[in-house]
Amino acid sequence: MKWAPGVLILCSLLLTLPAFAQQHTPEAEEAEMQAQDAAGGSLGFGLIAIGAGLAVGLGGLATGLAQSRIGAAGLGAIASDSKLSGLVFLLVALPETIVLFGFVIAFLLLSKIPELA
Repeated sequence: MKWAPGVLILCSLLLTLPAFAQQHTPEAEEAEMQAQDAAGGSLGFGLIAIGAGLAVGLGGLATGLAQSRIGAAGLGAIASDSKLSGLVFLLVALPETIVLFGFVIAFLLLSKIPELA
């Protein structure tokens, strides 16, 4: 289980990098929209939506696992020394940044879908 955070980061990077790989000009974007309308949609936009969902979902899962372990250890530390309550509160709140980064990544990914922008 020590390798799980590394795998999570690697998977999220691999899923999000293709969305930022191309830069579109307005003419190319309009031509792409016309081609997608003719084809009935795009697989790329579906993958972007899946990537956004995974960024939030896996981020929430990782945060829950981290907070459960930190909270349990923190309560044990507070039971032995009540002066540690402020530090434990800070340490329990720290994993929330994972979910916030997931929301930011999801927002950036979803802004790449023209129908939603």
